[in-house]
Amino acid sequence: MKSITRTMNMMLAGVALPLLAGCGAQDIASPGGGDITINYPPSPTPTPTPTPTPTPTVTPASGCPTIADPQGLTDAGTISGPTGTWRVCSLPTQIRTNVTLPKIAGLLYQMPGRVDVGCDRGPSESAVPGTCTISSVTLTIEPGVIVYGGTGVSWLAVNRGNKINAVGTATQPIIFTSRDNVLGLNTNASSGQWGGVVLLGRAPTTDCQESGATPGTAGCSRQTEGAAAQAFFGGATPTDNSGRMSYVQIRYSGYVLGANSELQALTLGGVGSGTQLDHLQLHNSSDDGMEAFGGVVNIKHLIVDGAEDDAIDTDTGVKANLQFVLAVQRSVGDSIIEADTDNANDGETPRQNTKIANATFLARSTAIGNTAAILIRGGADYTIANSVLVSPNFSCLRISRAQTASTTANPAIDEAGAPVFQSFRMQCGGASPFIGSNSVTAAQVQAIFEAGANNSAAYTPSLVNTFVNGATETAVPAFDVTTLGSFFTATNYIGAFKDANDTWYAGWTCNSATVSFDNASEPFRACTSLPIT
Repeated sequence: MKSITRTMNMMLAGVALPLLAGCGAQDIASPGGGDITINYPPSPTPTPTPTPTPTPTVTPASGCPTIADPQGLTDAGTISGPTGTWRVCSLPTQIRTNVTLPKIAGLLYQMPGRVDVGCDRGPSESAVPGTCTISSVTLTIEPGVIVYGGTGVSWLAVNRGNKINAVGTATQPIIFTSRDNVLGLNTNASSGQWGGVVLLGRAPTTDCQESGATPGTAGCSRQTEGAAAQAFFGGATPTDNSGRMSYVQIRYSGYVLGANSELQALTLGGVGSGTQLDHLQLHNSSDDGMEAFGGVVNIKHLIVDGAEDDAIDTDTGVKANLQFVLAVQRSVGDSIIEADTDNANDGETPRQNTKIANATFLARSTAIGNTAAILIRGGADYTIANSVLVSPNFSCLRISRAQTASTTANPAIDEAGAPVFQSFRMQCGGASPFIGSNSVTAAQVQAIFEAGANNSAAYTPSLVNTFVNGATETAVPAFDVTTLGSFFTATNYIGAFKDANDTWYAGWTCNSATVSFDNASEPFRACTSLPIT
């Protein structure tokens, strides 16, 4: 029996060995005959699919607010675009009493055509035309409000003797734009889709429309360029006040009525020194970014990007002070600066005298009609200090007309002398950095430029992030701009931005392929979009 039992055990063991050999490391075999049980490890718990962050979507406000003007707002239904659907409230064609446009989620204000703030109250309070039968009014626009041109010929006219109070914030700018921008149809090349913003004041101007009028007096006025109906400016009040615009964007403006008759993003006609203008972005105007006709204009923190004519145009005896300026062209555009016009009236007074400090000019146009990035003519006086100009495709500086280049100051004719340049660095293309015309030679232009301190026309830019000073700019000694007047703030640097910590552009600007500011990856910060707030 023992041998049989031993033989049986050996036979059973021989059967069991192949079974054990077939089991993996996680398998358990029975030690002998009977059922074999295999226990697999538990299945891992799948990682949950993350819930996508919902894209914010605008939902329309339930209706239009009540405003003080008895005409009220017209509920024009809704309009939809990539950011959602908005309630549209149309402004009256003339605002006849003090009005506030409140910021309401899901609501846009529409200009159905030309919208007048008040009526033209004439060159002074003692000379109000009989056709103006309403008192002076102020249009107030709250931070974050968006106003768009409902038609191609929509524009806002703040008439003489009236005011605008459009004061946004660094996080909630006020935006003037076009219908196509709301619909999401715009690209980096879009422009000219509505008129623009026009401020009309009682400060002095030249080139009077009245026959025999004396320039710079209450008897001298002008019709706004680009306006089909009457839109007068001019007077004898240098301190006139057209209100305030701060932290404001003006996008895709500048329609053309005819040859040499266009509206800009911002048109300033006879605006006085009592008007406060700061933190303005003028994006993709089909004409100039800003044009000032006469008056006394003060602007700090100005950005002009993508203008298709000149970035800054100054005319008809304006006295202008600008500090902290960034102007960036697309491949289209004329000059960065054009000052006055060579015409039969260029000897009139007041004579233009424009002063610009701490500017960064990036001239990228491939076809400049003025042949230079900066054109100063018409007997204009001009000063540029603590600034840089990058103009790789064209000459930098052109001066036209002997009166413009005159080095002799003459108070009797309001002549300050030749243009002045201090701590101004230029990178220039073309055959020469300097061009003269109309009895001015290139050598004279060069001598005028080199008369200032720390100027160079052989500058190699080291700008970072498109517009921020690098090592080359930082090394240039700064000029004391407070000597130019009380408007100017002393700086120890040239250019619009001292360094990466100098972020006065932050939050209130929009981004484009032309120039991008902060949070460039945020889709609702693009100029082609509307912010969602």
